[in-house]
Amino acid sequence: MSKTTRILKHKNLFNDVFKRQYSDFVRGQATAAANLKERVLFHGEPSGPSVVTPVPGPRSTKLINELETIQNVGAVQFFVDYDHCLGNYLFDADGNVLLDMFTQIATIPIGYSHPRLMAALRKPENIASFVNRPALGCLPPSNWVNKLRDVLLAVAPPGLTNVQTMQCGACSVEHSQKAIFMWYQRHRRGGKPPSEEELKSCITNQKPGTPEICIMSFHKAFHGRTMGALAITHAKWVHKLDFPQPDWPIAPFPTLQYPLDEFVRENREEEDRCLNTVRELFEKWRLKGNPVAGIAVEPIQCEGGDNHATPYFFQGLQDIAKENNAALLIDEVQTGCGSTGKFWAHEHFNLREAPDLVPFAKKMMTGGFYFKKDFKPTEGNRIFTTWTGDPSKVSMLEAVVDVIFQEDLVTNTANVGDYLMSALKELQKRYPGLIMNARGLGTLTAIDFNTVESRDKAVYNLRQKGVLVGVCGEKSMRFRPTLMFQNHHVDIFTDIFNDVLAGLNK
Repeated sequence: MSKTTRILKHKNLFNDVFKRQYSDFVRGQATAAANLKERVLFHGEPSGPSVVTPVPGPRSTKLINELETIQNVGAVQFFVDYDHCLGNYLFDADGNVLLDMFTQIATIPIGYSHPRLMAALRKPENIASFVNRPALGCLPPSNWVNKLRDVLLAVAPPGLTNVQTMQCGACSVEHSQKAIFMWYQRHRRGGKPPSEEELKSCITNQKPGTPEICIMSFHKAFHGRTMGALAITHAKWVHKLDFPQPDWPIAPFPTLQYPLDEFVRENREEEDRCLNTVRELFEKWRLKGNPVAGIAVEPIQCEGGDNHATPYFFQGLQDIAKENNAALLIDEVQTGCGSTGKFWAHEHFNLREAPDLVPFAKKMMTGGFYFKKDFKPTEGNRIFTTWTGDPSKVSMLEAVVDVIFQEDLVTNTANVGDYLMSALKELQKRYPGLIMNARGLGTLTAIDFNTVESRDKAVYNLRQKGVLVGVCGEKSMRFRPTLMFQNHHVDIFTDIFNDVLAGLNK
């Protein structure tokens, strides 16, 4: 049997599901175009939520009870019928249809079951990478260089020309930290190779091979759950309790007052306060003999409460890093890939030059990090895992990127984000004292409630009415829709959210 015949045989495994999903996609195309005044980005999706049982319903509840005999189910909300999820809508195991504005913790870029992604599964040239997952660090496929250039580097943050793939967001952040430490120590040695003493002592976690250097992070930050990423994570106790962690510097992240145009002076004073503390911490840790090798910061503190800062703050961070010969890592795991109205959130900040490292994952389908050339290891096996990423995920990203460019989805998120923000601001005027501080970039938005109890009740009631949202911080509700989210989806959400708020306001 020839290689082509084998590939075609494997391809047939995907034909049935692709045909059904493609039929769903094109069914109702004329009706959708006639009913909607706006551009139709996802044909065939449901016209709105449909709730036939409580969420979770009886089947989900039964499955949760069964799963509990195998593992902890404290985070499980309900079970999903992924065979029928389509566009911006999620179908649960009980037949409920929910407008999904949280999208698997901000990871679904172009909607559920998009035909372009289904087609990527069927491409003969992609099937081998799904069937035979290579150890990319030592045995990459022959088309890997072109894949990196044509896909990942095609959407690289301006000024960054190197990229390293990884499996997930946390390991992308953690290996970025390792790149910073190697870079810092290499400069400390003046480019010379490590000494024999360093090589021997590092094996048992001793000096000088295990140096005292650190990464500065921020209160309420979230960078991941692996141990290195946890060292710079400070959002919630559930992430950190019982785990030994290094004593590294933690700076305050600005707490802005809203609306921004009414508190310009106060917010500038707050950002100056935080920047001054960053400078003081650099000096404090230098005097302790544990200098700061890099700053790690999110462009928006997502898990910590959707906390924003202005371009002035991030420009100041970059200046401080430069003054102290430290690296600047901007963690774009949740904010990258177009949801903020620019492909990368830090593009809003007008930085004087590119950040030194930018980890990514979630909507990018694969993990990894972009970096400046000077942060490339000088030895093999220093940034390495068994798989060091997954080429099949890059093939999926290739389809995603094509759709983003062809449909101009970054502009779409900017425009729809403005529409969503206007709706949130109107609702907070209608329900003063209950919701406040509507904020966001693009469709990556959030709003605060007066109490955690009212926030949690609103999330529950929204779910019972067919809308899935997320939470963050102490009492914030966050929204993470797909890049295909449209104004009519905002209208559906707004009507339901208004009903929920009216019920809470009684």
